[in-house]
Amino acid sequence: MGAKVVDGWLEQVSRCPSPNCNERPRPQDISLLVIHNISLPPGEFGGDDISALFCNELDCAKHASYDSLRGVQVSAHLLIDRQGALTQFVAFDARAWHAGVSSFEERDNCNDFSIGIELEGTDDQSYTDAQYQALIEVTESLQHSYPAISTDRIVGHCDIAPGRKTDPGPSFDWQRYLGGLRQQGAEQ
Repeated sequence: MGAKVVDGWLEQVSRCPSPNCNERPRPQDISLLVIHNISLPPGEFGGDDISALFCNELDCAKHASYDSLRGVQVSAHLLIDRQGALTQFVAFDARAWHAGVSSFEERDNCNDFSIGIELEGTDDQSYTDAQYQALIEVTESLQHSYPAISTDRIVGHCDIAPGRKTDPGPSFDWQRYLGGLRQQGAEQ
């Protein structure tokens, strides 16, 4: 298992607190993990624009594609960059604004009961080995701290917002990720 979760935060992980969160209606009801992807500008990696977006500090004049992001208030709990480095924006016990209009098992408003993890990437570019390793380790830590997040309650953004969202996309290797969870679980 990777880092421990203490008071809703992963230990020894970079923090960049986002204002784009609020209290969950039922904090004890964390039972879904949602995998996303993001790149800013689209298809480009590195830099601080994702953090700036999640903290309402993005200079929307910096790139033509950012015009549609003016006034947008979004966040995720956690970002895993291309090198596998983690940045946490919202405590897991709080509601991050990552899922938008969404539904899982006939229950709307997935932000109420889910944790959102962003992978720096796109639907059509392979994710890195470091990202898979970090995601597997983080998932193990989350499942330990929030046991209602069973493997069958790990989904893509596309699964809870079909027709509206496509991430993490066809380039995400679900078999590799979920297989890694079972392998690590067997080793513990």
